[in-house]
Amino acid sequence: MSITIKALTPELINDYFDFFDNRAFSDDSPFYPCYCNAFNMSLEQIKTQLFARSELYGNGVEGWKRVLRESAWDMVKNGIIRGYLAYNDELAVGWCNANDRMNYYRVGEFDMDNIPEDEPPLGCSEKGSVKSVVCFEISPDHRGRGIAGMLLAQVCKDAADEGYSFVEAYPSDNLENGSLAFTGPLRLYEKYGFKEYARSSSAIIMRKALK
Repeated sequence: MSITIKALTPELINDYFDFFDNRAFSDDSPFYPCYCNAFNMSLEQIKTQLFARSELYGNGVEGWKRVLRESAWDMVKNGIIRGYLAYNDELAVGWCNANDRMNYYRVGEFDMDNIPEDEPPLGCSEKGSVKSVVCFEISPDHRGRGIAGMLLAQVCKDAADEGYSFVEAYPSDNLENGSLAFTGPLRLYEKYGFKEYARSSSAIIMRKALK
């Protein structure tokens, strides 16, 4: 296995969707389908752009998947969804959604049936200060091989190079269920030098100082 990590750019959009269409959530995960939309969308955008359009497509899983896919396509093309893809040779087998904290409307665990209100950042008031890690997804047949750690290490390296002060993450505060959460397990962040910064209603806010 030869794993390489690449920052998502619009030029890699086909790899992004190949991963989500063919390998992500292929173990019947309850998070499917998602395409990693909702972190970067306000609650109003979700209601008007996702739920309303889903009705036009007849709702149901296929209609919902179509809406999410179209929305994510636009956001990847326009550089709104950002993060990193992990490749085994030329095949994308993992994903980490990472971006400036000010670009997210919410962090931590949630589901599309119970979307929280837009959440202002805690202890962050301008771009370029905190880089956030909000989601991991690894192809089921590549889990347990350290790929999430490789993705996280690349996020931290690039954030330091870009002049960020902190990398922040949001593992579940329910440790029993959090081991399988899309936000990543607490032990992963502890291994890479993150410390508890605060707690929210749905997450332990972990930070790693880069300066």
